[in-house]
Amino acid sequence: MTHRPLRLSLSTAALQQNWRWLADRAGVPAAAAIKSDGYGLGAAGVAERLFEVGARDFFVSTWDEAEALGPLPEGSRLAVLHGLGPDDAPAASQGAARPVLNSVQQVQRWRAAFGDRPCDVMVDTGMNRLGLSMDELDALDGLQIDMLHSHLACADEDHRMNAAQLARFSEAKQKVKARRYSLANSAGICLGRDYSFDMVRPGLALYGGIPRAEAKGQIRAVVTPEAQVLQVRTLKAGETVGYGATFTAERDTPVAILNIGYADGYWRNLTGRGHARMGDTLLPLIGRVSMDLVAVDISRGGDWREGDWMALDFDLPKIAADAGVSQYEMLTGLGSRYERRWD
Repeated sequence: MTHRPLRLSLSTAALQQNWRWLADRAGVPAAAAIKSDGYGLGAAGVAERLFEVGARDFFVSTWDEAEALGPLPEGSRLAVLHGLGPDDAPAASQGAARPVLNSVQQVQRWRAAFGDRPCDVMVDTGMNRLGLSMDELDALDGLQIDMLHSHLACADEDHRMNAAQLARFSEAKQKVKARRYSLANSAGICLGRDYSFDMVRPGLALYGGIPRAEAKGQIRAVVTPEAQVLQVRTLKAGETVGYGATFTAERDTPVAILNIGYADGYWRNLTGRGHARMGDTLLPLIGRVSMDLVAVDISRGGDWREGDWMALDFDLPKIAADAGVSQYEMLTGLGSRYERRWD
């Protein structure tokens, strides 16, 4: 196998502890959203590790994600959030994954192709994105629904929509017969157990994201990007480094050039804000983040050489804010050039 100079160091212990905390807070079983290849960490590896601690329900977005995932551990259940589109029947017929039906048209398509086979359904309680409206629920009569879902639009805020959606979903629960009911995502879990119903569907918080203040100090970091040193050089006083000559050395400065850049999801906006890490010591990035390279001021210590591995500071809420993107974008932007290594 060809050597990769980039890797993600992934913590099994942190991932599993995050799932346990979310399930304990919710007071009901916790599923796991593993769409977008497990938010960039590797869906199969995430599912395997969460199954070990009790997760049994998993969610992907599309049928091709379901196929790419491959077989899950025996006893797992998989659902496809985008439902059954006009071209999805062949894929849906190949395995046991359930669609989350999102419209009357999808319900009709599922009935015609699969009859009484169990499915999930999304009801729209205010997101106005996917789901049957509250006045279309009669279309579900007789359908074998494993789980009725809805999705919170503003759970990461203290917003009046949260209570309104909770009330609408409670109304839908009275009207639609299903084996299970699910409303809360990571942020919804933090709102309290009124939002839990029969199952919660965390995503971001599993992977170290902080959806609301209630999760601070409880959710642990799972991901640490690491890059190899390509070159160590000395930037002489008065010299610049990188595109645009945005950084000028005030004194002779030892610099490590790392094999990482914005093509790897290490955003260009982290110019002047990002850091590498040596134990508890932060080493500032200097100059502009380019497509494949960054420069690190290593004057604070370390005997760095070509080929050494250097960790990037990846405090997810902070680095996302510094980059001007969401925590979701920061995670899912971690590209295909990384080797994923679980401890």
